[in-house]
Amino acid sequence: MNRSYYQNTTAKFLAEDKNSIFGQLAKSHQHDLEDQQKNAWLKQIDFLKSSLKDIQGNIYFEFSIPRMGKRVDIILITNNSIFVIEFKVGGTHYTKDAQYQTIDYCLDLKNFHEGSHDKTIIPILVATKAANATYDIQSAILLEHCVLCNTDNFESTLKTILATQTAPQRINVMDWENSTYKPTPTIIEAAQALYKGHNVQEISRSDSGAINLSRTAKVINNIIETAKTQNQKSICFLTGVPGAGKTLAGLNIANERLKADESEHSVFLSGNGPLVDVLREALTRDSIETAKENGKKLKRTDAEREAKAFIQNIHHFRDDNLKTENAPIEKVVVFDEAQRAWQKEQVSKFMKTKRGIDDFEMSEPEYLISVMNRHEDWCTIVCLIGGGQEINTGEAGVSEWVKSLKRKYSDWNVYYSDKILSEQTTYLNDDELLNWLRAKGNKESDLHLAVSVRSFRSEKIALFIQHILENEPEKAKEVFNSIKVNYPIFLTRDLNTAKTWLKQQAKGTERIGVVASSGGRRLRANGIDVKNEIDPSNWFLNGQDDIRSSYYLEETATEFDIQGLEIDFTCVAWDINLYHDNNVWNYQNFKGSKWQNINQNSAKNYLLNSYRVLLTRARQGMIIFIPNIDDTDATRPKKIYDQTFEYLKKCGLTLPLTKL
Repeated sequence: MNRSYYQNTTAKFLAEDKNSIFGQLAKSHQHDLEDQQKNAWLKQIDFLKSSLKDIQGNIYFEFSIPRMGKRVDIILITNNSIFVIEFKVGGTHYTKDAQYQTIDYCLDLKNFHEGSHDKTIIPILVATKAANATYDIQSAILLEHCVLCNTDNFESTLKTILATQTAPQRINVMDWENSTYKPTPTIIEAAQALYKGHNVQEISRSDSGAINLSRTAKVINNIIETAKTQNQKSICFLTGVPGAGKTLAGLNIANERLKADESEHSVFLSGNGPLVDVLREALTRDSIETAKENGKKLKRTDAEREAKAFIQNIHHFRDDNLKTENAPIEKVVVFDEAQRAWQKEQVSKFMKTKRGIDDFEMSEPEYLISVMNRHEDWCTIVCLIGGGQEINTGEAGVSEWVKSLKRKYSDWNVYYSDKILSEQTTYLNDDELLNWLRAKGNKESDLHLAVSVRSFRSEKIALFIQHILENEPEKAKEVFNSIKVNYPIFLTRDLNTAKTWLKQQAKGTERIGVVASSGGRRLRANGIDVKNEIDPSNWFLNGQDDIRSSYYLEETATEFDIQGLEIDFTCVAWDINLYHDNNVWNYQNFKGSKWQNINQNSAKNYLLNSYRVLLTRARQGMIIFIPNIDDTDATRPKKIYDQTFEYLKKCGLTLPLTKL
């Protein structure tokens, strides 16, 4: 499959007619071709024909980076180097955004394109009318900075860089072109790419080591089609380990069904407010920017309306359907994090105090099924279930969904993976419900995503964190030793060290941030105030020059802000609401001016799960900060902080090797 609009050897490119090259570019372009794009291509062709006369290699125009929903202007492969060239035709400045964009393309190739993993990749930004600028070739090779060029010095700069190469081992271009691309997008990038029309095969890994998301999508689509053609009502439970791609699978299904038949009116629903806000805002911004790039103008209100139709808050969906007894317009609904739906007591309390309804006697799962059951012909519910991620009081887990089906909707077809049966403590710890599910349900092995793909650097992060939280330090250390080269994790007692480490790791627009438990109230002594609410959209989406963004390391995201989302590198700030003592985990709440023990098992589970969420949010690495205490503050006993620190050291973690 050609990933570029045009590709050729430099010799053939130089010999080929300019209009022929332009024609191939225009033919491959899937959008309306605006004058701005036409002129940019024609100028790039002229520019490169005059600059590459003495360069032997291969050239690629508009090389696809589907994970980012973008295309690289030019990739030039010559000798043992891959030059990633971004043009700003008419540009008079080397803007930071353009430099970050160019480096991001290089990082994408380095991380996700198998043929580029071990190659020298050099980012070049060409602002045709900008002034001359100095560059450091070693810094560029490390992808820390771009090589900056203009019309006058591009050719000489390219030749100077090539002259520095010693004993070049030429890249096998055929192998490079045919090598596998295994992207692992963030959920934000995935939503944007799917929304633009990419499919899940383009933007997800396809290697044998990861469960193929396309197989899962096929199974769910078959379930929907069966329900549709046979006038049935179906519900399927998609389970998976943290970071396995459940939300990606759900977004893909909602998007595919909308495109397969718009009369189905599929929708992605989530009770995770920050996730909904961030994804909607990301889609809105991206739609506006894409329209701008294509020479069109899209009103923000129109972009927002479309994004809100695709991704909705589950509670708004619930409340809207309280107003009518009619069936909803949607035939296919995907419920993200369905294990977080509320128990009956929680819903009843909310309805009474917030909606003035005194006699509401249904759990949220039962009510949501009842809403979809209003359809006279067919419908399908897809429940995305994350095991061990209930972090709020009153969250029902899988059991309430199954209980509702057993009690009132036994005529529905139920689909699930055998993991719900075999991993009872994680998903469904109720023998009566398990037996009913065995007798009634339909097992589909591809309805479980077993491998974490959040961290493309290691699939074992979720297992490592599981061993830590299940008090298994030796097992944790064994896993850690197998992942530490590719996925750095360090301990520190100094917050400035943690922040410096984060800044040193990130390149381009790779995102960094500080996260902490909402119960970590005494971290305030270190300047980390978990009660100070953030705006998740600003924290996750805004750039490096915005103080509200995660990059500034001033605002802290809690488990409620970051669940379902991820960033590249995190500092996890650890307080003693969860601490290790006498070989067990201990649980506390900070009330007033002192800590109080947590005795209720469900509350303990919520707290443990909150740390599970925090410790599995980093895609590429993390540093854990545990304050170094001097024992002058009665609410911060030195011994307790030290014991947790020592336990994590037993799990294999160490301080950063070099002084930062």
